[in-house]
Amino acid sequence: MAAQQEEEEAKLERFLQWLQVNGVELRGCKIKHCDSKGFGIFSAANQASDGVLLVVPLDLAITPMRVLQDSLLGPECRAMFEEGEVDDRFLMNLFLTLERLRKNSSWKPYLNMLPTSFGNPLWFTDDELLELKGTTLYRATELQKKKLQTLYDDKVKPLVKKLLTLDGDSESEVCFEDFLWANSVFWTRALNIPLPHSYVFPQTQEEDSNFATTKDSELCTNYISSGEDEKGCRVQNVDRQVNGVTSTTIQGETIWVEGLVPGIDFCNHDLKAAATWEVDRTGSITGVPFSMYLLSAEQSLFETEREISISYGNKGNEELLYLYGFVIDNNPDDYLMVHYPMEAIQSVPFSDSKVQLLEAQKAELRCLLPRSLLDRGFFSECTAKIEGNDKCEDQVRSHSWSGQRKMPSYLNKLVFPNNFLTALRTIALQEDEIFQVSSMLEEVRVL
Repeated sequence: MAAQQEEEEAKLERFLQWLQVNGVELRGCKIKHCDSKGFGIFSAANQASDGVLLVVPLDLAITPMRVLQDSLLGPECRAMFEEGEVDDRFLMNLFLTLERLRKNSSWKPYLNMLPTSFGNPLWFTDDELLELKGTTLYRATELQKKKLQTLYDDKVKPLVKKLLTLDGDSESEVCFEDFLWANSVFWTRALNIPLPHSYVFPQTQEEDSNFATTKDSELCTNYISSGEDEKGCRVQNVDRQVNGVTSTTIQGETIWVEGLVPGIDFCNHDLKAAATWEVDRTGSITGVPFSMYLLSAEQSLFETEREISISYGNKGNEELLYLYGFVIDNNPDDYLMVHYPMEAIQSVPFSDSKVQLLEAQKAELRCLLPRSLLDRGFFSECTAKIEGNDKCEDQVRSHSWSGQRKMPSYLNKLVFPNNFLTALRTIALQEDEIFQVSSMLEEVRVL
């Protein structure tokens, strides 16, 4: 136990030195081991009055741009990326897989700090996975693992072997677990980083610049999104609201890029976040242009040492387990997914006709029911009002396919969305009703 603790402390010390060399500033926090969570960020005594706890230059971030400009990976990946054979997340996972195996990787102090295994279902044993059977999570895990295995066999394994040989390493062997590890690192730690257009698409740069060429940058449109990250993001000098905090997006100037930010990514999740991360483009806040920093959410300084957490977003336990490998007791954002499998329709009478009708409706065969709606089981708040003789107005106005069926009396008593109920009613249609619907659709086509 003592030897393991000494090893952990030595590993942490090397990482802190690596952060310092790369321009990272721990201004009001420290990184330390925190039991089952691995490492986390904690408040320190030397907190600045501006609430800035940690500053990381964005040049240190691992992004698809970095992979395309890498002297070893870039030449091998650029053509595949340009032709659409691989996407930006593949580039990130390939980078992590390779750097984990490279003996002299400059990223070793960071990578050695990351977990070696994860708690998400992709890492479950066969017996553990059986505990999920009958849930949507079980099927999603099966499909994802098969997809990753195929991707590893077809692309990752031969490519990593070639890259290791080019790097002068003919001894290291890559295995599927290396790729699975990289995939889990990405999904548990990646942030959606808002960057200025000029930073992602530089117009002029030297051949040996730290930026990708303009052509390479244009290839990165696959990972550019107009959304915002859910992990406690707030960006300076922008006029948009993200999850209740001021965010930044100036139309045409901000591009969202997925990436890993060493240091910031050691913040663990809590329902009540103690901090948010922000991007400082000009250096007006941190003194470091194009940097990401951790800002305390408290009005005053932390008087005692406590963990600095951020929020990963309003996620239910199924999503938390699938992405991050943990669940929260009494999670207020938990939900139940109700799903009618498409495969089950094949055993229903007149299945072909019903499938055509469902496609015509663009029917929803699944719905998410938030925990807050399920206090009375599958019955809505409207039911309670009816039982209490309070007036409850009809909230659903629709029509049946046959034009004759009355709206079900129980409709406003259930929490299921109307489009989901419509899909179920379509599946339950009788032969004469299907004929009436088909005739009506044919008349509509003629008109």
